Amino acid sequence: MDKIREIADFLKTYDGEEVTLMEVCGTHTASIVENGIESMLSDKIKLITGPGCPVCVTVASYIDKLCELSKFDHTCVCSFGDMIRVNGSCGSLHDAKAQGGRILMVYSPLDLIDIAKAEPDTTFVFAAVGFETTTPLYAVLLEEIIRQDIKNIKLLTALKTMPAVIDRVLSSSDKITGMIAPGHVSVITGSDIFKPFAKKYNLPFVVAGFEGEQMLLAIWALTKLKDKGEVKNLYTEAVTGKRNETSYALVEKYFTPCPAAWRGLGIIENSGMRLKEEYSRFDAGSDGLYDDFIPKGCSCHEVIVGAKQPCECPLFGKVCTPLNPVGACMVSHEGSCFNYFNKKG
Repeated sequence: MDKIREIADFLKTYDGEEVTLMEVCGTHTASIVENGIESMLSDKIKLITGPGCPVCVTVASYIDKLCELSKFDHTCVCSFGDMIRVNGSCGSLHDAKAQGGRILMVYSPLDLIDIAKAEPDTTFVFAAVGFETTTPLYAVLLEEIIRQDIKNIKLLTALKTMPAVIDRVLSSSDKITGMIAPGHVSVITGSDIFKPFAKKYNLPFVVAGFEGEQMLLAIWALTKLKDKGEVKNLYTEAVTGKRNETSYALVEKYFTPCPAAWRGLGIIENSGMRLKEEYSRFDAGSDGLYDDFIPKGCSCHEVIVGAKQPCECPLFGKVCTPLNPVGACMVSHEGSCFNYFNKKG
């Protein structure tokens, strides 16, 4: 406890060179807000958010495709709850349901097994979004439906990976002086995956857990590291330097790298995962969903790369609220705008 007080005192009174730290993970963003971390920091320590919320970085054409599929005969679109409220160019899945589409919220991809077996004449399409942490779950689902010879489950994929997008963000920003690396993703990838970017951009990376004290420790470490190209793992209870080979082997059995479209960043090569050709029978039409639509006045595409803070969006807290989300960042519990709105309230 004395060490945490010492760290908190240091961060509150810090008067050194100004630092701007990006947290990539949406859960880190939530922790920063829930624990009032920003109020504990000197004015010379700035925190900005990155593209670590899978719902927030999903482009409109993917949502549009889900809405379209939901209205097909004998078809049901299944999704995590957050995705149902994200707007595409013509509304959300919530809107599609009001227009007669069939939408089902589930808590896990594996929930589809029993649901699909109970309705063999219905095709169930899962909205498969997420990063390295979630993709293994879809591989497990594929293992199971193949084992049980279930033919009425498909995936519409918008799966993404972190390294290439971190490279893109850092290459287009000269204000970031350190990165709080994504904790959940690091459990799968290992912390060593960030070493090339630490060296390339001469920036420190710190892998952190999610408790308030862990966030303070990560911020403190980023202000103290002498080797700017260093990666430091402070989440050793869950993360090692090396990747989780079991998870990677399972993912690589069914998926292969591909270009992916990111809200606000366009298409980034080798930043996505799609089904391999031999498993294309399980795909619901994922290829080519690259087009995006940014609602007039919405700044989500700038918020997710740290170019703007949520409160700098002209819609924030006025037209766009958690009850009436215009932009994707106001929908998810990992979204920057959602979290900062709750802080404001």
